Amino acid sequence: MQTTLLIGIVASGAGGFLLGYLVRKLLASRSVDSAENKAEHIIAEAKSKEKEILLEAKDKALAVIEDAKKEEERRRQEMIHAQQRLEKRESLFDQKLLDLESKQTKLAEQSDTLEKSRAEIAQIKEQQMQKLEKVAALTQEEAKNVLLQNIQIRAKDEILQRIRKLDDVGAEEWDEKAKQMLSLAMERIASSHAVETTTTSMPLPSDEMKGRIIGKEGRNIKTLETLTGVEIIIDETPETLLISGFSPIRRHLAKRALEKLMSDGRIHPGRIEEAVDQAKKEIAIDMKKSGEEAAYEAGVAGLHPKLVQILGRMKYRTSYGQNVLQHSVEVSNIAVVLAEELGANVELARKGGLLHDIGKAVDHEIEGGHPQIGYDICKKFGVAEEVGQIALTHHDDHPAMLETVIVKVADALSGARPGARKDTYENYLQRLSELEDIANTFDGVDKTYAIQAGREIRVFVEPTAVNDLEAHQLARDIANKIEAELKYPGEIKVNVIRETRVIEFAR
Repeated sequence: MQTTLLIGIVASGAGGFLLGYLVRKLLASRSVDSAENKAEHIIAEAKSKEKEILLEAKDKALAVIEDAKKEEERRRQEMIHAQQRLEKRESLFDQKLLDLESKQTKLAEQSDTLEKSRAEIAQIKEQQMQKLEKVAALTQEEAKNVLLQNIQIRAKDEILQRIRKLDDVGAEEWDEKAKQMLSLAMERIASSHAVETTTTSMPLPSDEMKGRIIGKEGRNIKTLETLTGVEIIIDETPETLLISGFSPIRRHLAKRALEKLMSDGRIHPGRIEEAVDQAKKEIAIDMKKSGEEAAYEAGVAGLHPKLVQILGRMKYRTSYGQNVLQHSVEVSNIAVVLAEELGANVELARKGGLLHDIGKAVDHEIEGGHPQIGYDICKKFGVAEEVGQIALTHHDDHPAMLETVIVKVADALSGARPGARKDTYENYLQRLSELEDIANTFDGVDKTYAIQAGREIRVFVEPTAVNDLEAHQLARDIANKIEAELKYPGEIKVNVIRETRVIEFAR
């Protein structure tokens, strides 16, 4: 029974397997048919699209071919037009070339004709010149010299007229501008005109004081002269003694020491030494203070202390009776105003104006002129080279820097102020005489007169020896020689006068 059951189970299993196999095969056959149908459908669609693409490509190819044909036709037309234009230009060029050759031929013919005409004209001119020489009794060279002389005389007159006109116009314009600028500078710098001189005459309370100053056997006065380096002159002038010395500082030292001795009443060699030492210290302090005040008033800072001390020494120095320290401050202020007006370096003009005469502080002790001494002092104490050059060249005729010219003008303005300087009668007459002597050294000068206190010199020349053109040069030469040889405040006007007087009598 079990065997039968087992067989039955095996048989039913085999039947199920067979049935499953048949079902699967049927399903697979259907799936294959469906895939084949899809593939055929896809192939059909691809063929359809292929035909469409081929048609589109053919259309595009036809369009490209059509465009290429049109472009080729356009270019061919352009080539035809270009060839036509080129042929036309070639024909025009050939025509112009022919015209040019024709003109060259005509020009050659005209040139030959012109040369022949020139030869004929030259021959005619030579014949005419020969006739003119016979008529004028002059050769061609002699006639040329006469003509040149006439032209030279006429040119001299014209040049002289132009010089006069330019001098008048230029002088008026520049004088007006200079007057405005200088008047502005002087108005803005309204400093005092008072003149301070170093006093060498000292009043005494009584004539008895003379004996006390002299001392027993002259011991007091000898000690004082030895310590101060001056000479004390005691004469018969009542209640007065004179202090004579080359250095103004030494004279002031002696004066101050005497004032202390007379105030104290004790006058003997020991006390004299103390008074002189005390006066030296006071003067040193006073010089430093004066230098600082001058630098502050001029607006100059940063100077070396020793330079400030030297600057203060100028308080005891005068030039033509004018205090040099006050003069230097005034020059600095005037130079600043002029530099502002002219657009120059204001600070350089300010410092150069203050230190331009610094050499005068020690020119009694050091050999040489004060410009060179001033330059050496500026160089020693580290002052800028430009400032040293101003001190060195402020008296030169043609300074190199504009600021030097400004300081030179300011220096002249300060010295030319009314009352700024004074001079002795003898020096005044000597200066006038030297001025006239300089003018008399020139050829053609007849008479000279110095007028207006030496501010102007009138020079009368011989009209037959000096013509109008030479008179201008003579005036310049005299002015240059005066500048080179004389020292004077301000400026001197040189007036050259040439006149011809013809006198005849009717009888």
